[in-house]
Amino acid sequence: MSEKSRKTFSSQLKAKVALEAIRGVRTTNEIAQEFGVHPTQVGLWKKELLNQATGIFDAKRGPKAVDPSTSSERLYSEIGRLKMELDWLKKKSGISP
Repeated sequence: MSEKSRKTFSSQLKAKVALEAIRGVRTTNEIAQEFGVHPTQVGLWKKELLNQATGIFDAKRGPKAVDPSTSSERLYSEIGRLKMELDWLKKKSGISP
C-alpha cells in the first residue's frame, strides 16, 4: 500500500485560481478541473483572497519607520549575550577575568 503525498501549490497558482473564481465566468468545478485542485479548495482560496483584499492597500508606501527604542534594546541584548560568551570562554581557557 503506497502513501499519497500532499500536493503543495505555489502562491501564484493560488492567486490565479482565486482570481478566476472571483471573476465568475466559469463554475468552481470547471476552474478546479483546469488547475487540478479540489473544488472546495477553490472556494477556500477565493474566500481567503476576499477577506485579505482590504489589507492590501492599507500599507503606506516608502521605507518603514524604525523605532529607535527597539534597535537599542536589540543591541543591548546582543552585548549581554556576547559578554556572557566571553566570560564563559575565559573561564574554560583558564584565563582569569
